[in-house]
Amino acid sequence: MASEEQKALSTFLKDVHSALRNSTSQIGVEKAWKAHSKNTEILKKYAQCMEKLATTYWEHSETISRIDWTAKICYEYFINKTYLHYREQEQNIANKMQLKLNTVESFSEVLKLVDVGSCYNPFKLYNYFDVFAIDLCPANESVLQCDFLDTPIGTRTVIEDNKVKEIGENSYESVTFCFLLEYIPTSQLRITACQKAYDILKPGGLLTVTTPDSKHVGANSKTMKCWRYALALMGFSRIRYQKFQHMHCMAFRKCLLKDVAIRWANIHKEPFMEYALHIPQDFNTNEISKNSAQNQVIHHIIDDFQELPFYNMNE
Repeated sequence: MASEEQKALSTFLKDVHSALRNSTSQIGVEKAWKAHSKNTEILKKYAQCMEKLATTYWEHSETISRIDWTAKICYEYFINKTYLHYREQEQNIANKMQLKLNTVESFSEVLKLVDVGSCYNPFKLYNYFDVFAIDLCPANESVLQCDFLDTPIGTRTVIEDNKVKEIGENSYESVTFCFLLEYIPTSQLRITACQKAYDILKPGGLLTVTTPDSKHVGANSKTMKCWRYALALMGFSRIRYQKFQHMHCMAFRKCLLKDVAIRWANIHKEPFMEYALHIPQDFNTNEISKNSAQNQVIHHIIDDFQELPFYNMNE
């Protein structure tokens, strides 16, 4: 049973997300996001609530936390060099496609990790990471101010007065989205976030995504398949998926050859799949025609996924 403080903190965060979605539907995503990113009072309180929830409740109530899972996957992939296995798989598929694989991975000894929506920089505890922690409104000085969706990708990373002005392409071993995508108000912006992650990752780099959900593993299968399909079209290959009591955890490899990932997407495409990253709050079911094909897909998603971004606080 969640405490009253935990419920209050969670409610505030959900209210902020709801207000952002409502604003998006009323004035459009660009104006809504711009206004939200400049609302420093709300953003500061949001950062405080998120840090309190994460450090006081979440990280101590789960068998494995989203932070631990991400760190362990990165250690296994980079330090234990399981990426070599995925390179071999990719090479075999490229051979079948009669394509040449000219690129190989080149990783730093200390892994450059971009923690998007970091809040309080939880990954600083791991000595094998060189953490580039960024957030709209940092909770402490170890996190840089950055609107990831709006910051340009260039030839190098530029920081001025603790603010990120530009992020270098093909520069980082790993990018992590820990409970981030549910914060972003539209599917297209989520696509943008993942595409930018792709652009700044080194070839063979790793994007890790954790997203909350308290339902059983089979309840959301169509939604997770849609996410996998969309990221494959970008050039990502999903190499790990695990469902825990209150979250899904995924790891995606930036393929050395984009066509290999696209091949998977084309082979495994099902009728309900589209190039989108939807969550249930994207849809107002009262405004959707029950006779449309789109509605069938949407209702599958809504049925399969609980109310995000936070699980039922009464459990």
